[in-house]
Amino acid sequence: MSISQLARSIAESPTLKLNQAARVLQAKGEPVIHLGAGEPKSKVPVEAIRASVAQLNTGEVRYTPTSGIPELKRAVIGYTEQHYNRTVAPENVIVSGGAKQSLSVLLFTLLNPQDEVIILAPYWVSYPDMVKMVYGVPVIVKPEDGGFEPRFDEITRAVTAYTKAIIINSPNNPSGAVYSEELIAQIVQFCEKKNIYVIMDDIYHQLVFDGKRAANAYQWAKEDLESSKVIVINGVSKLYAMTGFRIGWTIAPRAIVSVMVNVQGQTTSCPATISQHASVGALTGSQSCVESLRLTLQNNRDVMAREFDAFDGVRLIKPEGTFYCLPDFSAFNRNSVELSSFLLEKVLVVTVPGREFGMEGHLRLSYCGSVKDVTEGVERIKWALDPNAPSELYIGDRKIVKDWS
Repeated sequence: MSISQLARSIAESPTLKLNQAARVLQAKGEPVIHLGAGEPKSKVPVEAIRASVAQLNTGEVRYTPTSGIPELKRAVIGYTEQHYNRTVAPENVIVSGGAKQSLSVLLFTLLNPQDEVIILAPYWVSYPDMVKMVYGVPVIVKPEDGGFEPRFDEITRAVTAYTKAIIINSPNNPSGAVYSEELIAQIVQFCEKKNIYVIMDDIYHQLVFDGKRAANAYQWAKEDLESSKVIVINGVSKLYAMTGFRIGWTIAPRAIVSVMVNVQGQTTSCPATISQHASVGALTGSQSCVESLRLTLQNNRDVMAREFDAFDGVRLIKPEGTFYCLPDFSAFNRNSVELSSFLLEKVLVVTVPGREFGMEGHLRLSYCGSVKDVTEGVERIKWALDPNAPSELYIGDRKIVKDWS
């Protein structure tokens, strides 16, 4: 087959691959614990369900404007005013098929071949390949101190004449780190002066713990949105447990949004009509579900942290947000891909290799499931890795005999 060189260079999404592996095992009745999940287990808000049903009942499920229905744009504008203290116009908003598509369309719009995008490690697995897909060059900046927040000077040293943008994801997937306001302020002020875009992937921005708050990049941006270099991407997937609805949005200068509309119009046309109406319901309805989810995740985070406190050989930097943690397993002398495969095969626990996030030696574990899943999952991992653990483990009715050293 004749397949393009670019297409061959794009890797399979490791998180989607692991999700599929878990589904196959679960379909066979295997007692899998999925600590690799990237979606909350809470229910979709009732307002979202009612809004989608109401639209279905009209019998009118048609194309919408490419950039999103007016009602959803108004809801996004209200959300931006409430959470970012920034007033934007409908022309500054484009709704897409999930925040992932929002970022993809944005990168297609901004980048010329060989333009560089600085990506801060640990990073979401798709960032580098998304940049490559539009012939850009991902430039990875990894904290030299082994932590999860780079220093400002580490970032600026990576800047060249080809730097077009910096992607910031805070609260961070996969580490749960929340970058300091000082760092965000420095980056925004630097980029405004140097004509470099700051792309804020804010999909987790309300899922922050212990009284902390995610930094609002607009606080240090130019007042005039049309000349600012700050671009914000968000969506309903995480806060409202609406991953399957696939709705995200971008807030950007009008000149950028207008081109994004053209790009989106020539690829996917409009986002799904029913999903857009459901998102209006979520954004304009009661927001108690967001706080309930945040409190549940904070409790699960505390349980996960306690489990790792008693796990010799593993170093965990306690997450400050999201529903992920990125413990360091390098003391066990296995690369993260091998270790993740080993844990799935031996004790049926799904994890994601840290290599995929730019952090070899680590595994990403999610705590968005039940407390039982968190505790039992970590206990299985401990048993698998502890040479002094008993030789047998019962998982339900199944007995596993440790036949490895």
